[in-house]
Amino acid sequence: MVQKSYAGLGYDEVVRKYAKTVASACLMKLNNWADAEDCFQNTFLKLYTSSPAFENESHLKAWLIRVAVNECKNTLRTRGRTLSLDSAANIPVFMKEADSDTPPALLMKLKPKHREVMYLYYCEQYKVAEIARILGKNENTVKTLLRRGREEFKKRYGGDDLE
Repeated sequence: MVQKSYAGLGYDEVVRKYAKTVASACLMKLNNWADAEDCFQNTFLKLYTSSPAFENESHLKAWLIRVAVNECKNTLRTRGRTLSLDSAANIPVFMKEADSDTPPALLMKLKPKHREVMYLYYCEQYKVAEIARILGKNENTVKTLLRRGREEFKKRYGGDDLE
């Protein structure tokens, strides 16, 4: 049996390399570990079953994040419920690397619309244009969300060096 290749990587390699990224994107969108796990699994299932062609690993990573975000949106739409930010205790172990003051853990406490773009910009190091493409938003909308997210972050945690 021929093993599928995704931008030169085998399926198992893709899962190992991008599991944390996809899980974090799902958790940032849903703030609920159980739903994030479902979306995580669906994302990698779609990769395996659809076998899209990728130009490079950057294209693969962006595709995985985009599919994960869409899976999360579908979950929110079909379940018809609102997000509750009152329980940051649901942050999984991989998000608690040193303590709850890590950037991803602090981002979990922001509004969902800010949390998503802030995570992609600061944690995944995407540029505004790439974030806009991944999330299907206008670049100016992403810039506005980043600015407001920074303001919210500064108001909550202080500091002037967040740019």
